[in-house]
Amino acid sequence: LVDTLAGEDENMDIFRYAAGGFRDFTRIAASDPVMWHDIFLSNRDAVLRVIDHFTSDLDQLRSAIASGDGETLLRVFSRAKAAREHFSKMLSGQAYVTNNSDKQVTFHLQPGGTVRGDIRVPGDKSMSHRSIMLGALAEGITEVKGFLEGEDSLATLQAFRDMGVTIEGPENGFVRIHGVGMHGLQAPRGPLYLGNSGTAMRLFTGLLAAQPFDSELTGDTSLSKRPMGRVADPLRAMGAVIDTAEGGRPPLKIRGGQKLAGIHYDMPVASAQVKSCLLLAGLYADGVTSVTEPATTRDHTERMLEGFGYHVHRDGATASVTGGGKLTAAAIDVPADISSAAFFLVAASIAEDSDLTLRHVGMNPTRVGVINILRQMGANIEVLEERVIGGEPVADLRVRSANLKGIDIPVDQVPLAIDEFPVLFIAAACAEGRTVLRGAEELRVKESDRIQVMADGLAALGVETTVTPDGIVIDGGQSIQGGTVESHEDHRISMSFAVASLRAAGPIKINDCANVATSFPGFVDLALETGIRISTEGSES
Repeated sequence: LVDTLAGEDENMDIFRYAAGGFRDFTRIAASDPVMWHDIFLSNRDAVLRVIDHFTSDLDQLRSAIASGDGETLLRVFSRAKAAREHFSKMLSGQAYVTNNSDKQVTFHLQPGGTVRGDIRVPGDKSMSHRSIMLGALAEGITEVKGFLEGEDSLATLQAFRDMGVTIEGPENGFVRIHGVGMHGLQAPRGPLYLGNSGTAMRLFTGLLAAQPFDSELTGDTSLSKRPMGRVADPLRAMGAVIDTAEGGRPPLKIRGGQKLAGIHYDMPVASAQVKSCLLLAGLYADGVTSVTEPATTRDHTERMLEGFGYHVHRDGATASVTGGGKLTAAAIDVPADISSAAFFLVAASIAEDSDLTLRHVGMNPTRVGVINILRQMGANIEVLEERVIGGEPVADLRVRSANLKGIDIPVDQVPLAIDEFPVLFIAAACAEGRTVLRGAEELRVKESDRIQVMADGLAALGVETTVTPDGIVIDGGQSIQGGTVESHEDHRISMSFAVASLRAAGPIKINDCANVATSFPGFVDLALETGIRISTEGSES
């Protein structure tokens, strides 16, 4: 590059006005010529291979400019814009988000407070993932409003850019996806790095199982410990070839060019991620792929597939798709995430003299377990302005202080509130009487063993519990003391104990909170706005 520009007629102006980045190139070029001579000849094959790749990319870029192919230019420049952060995260093994740095993030909470205000929490993470996935595979341009700009969703977005999909944004929650159709994905040049996102890894495994190219899915340290056999095993039964690390853990290596056949799968444990993975694989399989769940789980995938024009047959607990169809671009308006709203629902319920309104909250019937459980405990939650947007029910929620009672949580509500149980444990600790949870073994294979980690955190604050293999028993009415809690880098653990401070007798310190950005960027600001006395040490979350 330096040699070429040095030969240009305007070389004086080029070097006079060049920015710092180009000057870095000149410093490299100014190093010992003999050294570069030896490096290039000693690594002849590798250097030629990279030059061939670069030349090919330059030819494509030149062709796009010459023909006025704006979509190709957008694809190249949007991918290039994201490259620095993306590869920095890959090299450091961190989760994927701008404001998550090498620093340890600690939350400091002062006790007490009243929760008041009128807020909207960020967009639904489940729907944000799926809007990018289906928009990329659709024919036409999909526009998404309310996209969650958290690390999990950004990892999904970047992975599709790495497979040749042009994606504009995100900009204030707006994303424009130029779909490539069901068979338009390109082979990525390296592993697809998914940060801390278990959802992305499980859904991508199904989507990539029938692609014509090989692929590899990797993640950060936390994700690399999570079991993926629950999706790999049924996909293998469909004909996929998938290699995992020991114990069925990432990285996952997926062999391309496999012909999948539809199967019927009875899920041993209710999981929306496993169901969605198999339905996505079923889009490419011969025949019908059907999944029966032992208990109802969230149905965002089924609803959104219908929204993109792909029929999903539902018969009781079974969802089925027939392979070989197509997806058509759609407009998506992502509602506020009820899982994020849950922290504030509990906060306003347990803090004295509280009155909080949460706007535009997704009220999908497969997600409202947290509201059902809190209401059974005696919470004062009003559902206002109910409406349907893009096939998804939405409402405003007003929640006020209430005297909660312990309950035996109905087993049929467990899959409907699986992500909200950490903060529901806080509600149980503040309630009068005993709360019993059963049938929630799924909590043990989340970002942490959420049953044990929550029990340990409550114990650190003076609240004794009884842990069972599939749940927990919490006797409410115990005094929550101040203390130090280990979050084990689990975002929902961090935010749950932040809520506990509202009823604590002393300050609470929560370690390893950087991953709050996984699902709830801006949590600290909203917590402060509503009355939670929180401060951070380290990078902001």
